[in-house]
Amino acid sequence: MIQLIDVTKAFKNNVVLDGISMDFRDGELTVLIGPSGCGKTTTLKMINRLIPATGGRILIDGEDIESIDKVKLRRNMGYVIQQGGLFPHMTIRQNIEIIEKLEGKDEYQILKNTERLMEMVDMDAGKFLDRYPSELSGGQQQRIGVIRALANDPDYVLLDEPFSALDPLTRSSLQDELSDLHRKMGKTMIFVTHDMDEAIKIADRICIMKDGRILQYDTPEEILRRPANDFVANFVGANRIWGSPKFIRVEDFMIRHPVTCDASLSAERCITKLTMRHVDTLLVTGKEGQLLGIVNRKSLYANHRPDKPAGEIMLPPKCTAHPEDSILDVLKMIDRTDASNVPVVDALGRVVGLLTNSNLVSTLSRQYLEDMTEEVRGND
Repeated sequence: MIQLIDVTKAFKNNVVLDGISMDFRDGELTVLIGPSGCGKTTTLKMINRLIPATGGRILIDGEDIESIDKVKLRRNMGYVIQQGGLFPHMTIRQNIEIIEKLEGKDEYQILKNTERLMEMVDMDAGKFLDRYPSELSGGQQQRIGVIRALANDPDYVLLDEPFSALDPLTRSSLQDELSDLHRKMGKTMIFVTHDMDEAIKIADRICIMKDGRILQYDTPEEILRRPANDFVANFVGANRIWGSPKFIRVEDFMIRHPVTCDASLSAERCITKLTMRHVDTLLVTGKEGQLLGIVNRKSLYANHRPDKPAGEIMLPPKCTAHPEDSILDVLKMIDRTDASNVPVVDALGRVVGLLTNSNLVSTLSRQYLEDMTEEVRGND
């Protein structure tokens, strides 16, 4: 694990980092993001000892990096920069294998490792290894830059805006490939970007920085759902969560106090309750609030006994949801069951909410209405 403890950095009188403390967890991909000058690239360079800290400590597995030999530190820490940073006078093979050869590793094992890495980024070893960087596209160079950083099997990989100079399609493709590589290899990665969409797409955790300080350090979901302050909310963007619907939970848009009734309530009184509360569904609950069934207008009007209890009229729900379910889970479930009302229950089966067609439509349309409002304001 990499730990930053009250780390500061100043260039003359300019404070770039102002006493930041954070842990980079093993096996996670952490993204540092913020406006220009916030200190994210400086943080990366200090971890690799490219520049010294002014104050504080940086630890790797409990050991202060100042006590670790620089060469040893950097060989255990892959580094990727914009456009790959490949040596132009070396072939692709030489670029990939340079650290392994400096380490004196077995030639055959180096060859097999190079071929394996090329396969992982879907590049034909026979076609590309003897070419020079200038003979590759920008996206291909960046792929080589990433696997070169992985070639010596480092514990940590640092990536400084590696995809920022690429076109959107290539960039999206490489983000997917990086996520796949991270999942397969389980490396601890620290990735610097200024693109929030990129951060949300690839990160296990995101650190939002401003003026050399950490404003929020959390999972993408928590940052999208609960920004720490107005700056974070504005930086993230009000509707950005709609680009990641897996983070939208049932608890975010369910009706929190649905109309319920006891199983003993008569059909006549059920109709009165529906009318007075302007709803078309009653959730029938037990003594502890557990969901027993659903009574709707159709089942009530089909009944010819005014005194018949709701417990004898109710129908079983077609499906139920839980507060932590994502909107994608719910939409798939509704499509599969053709349900118009979905009770929301907790782990004990107690009613905590309700989803209806109307509030789903309202939720899904909100993003577009807000976007239209912002567009109108922008044209005023």
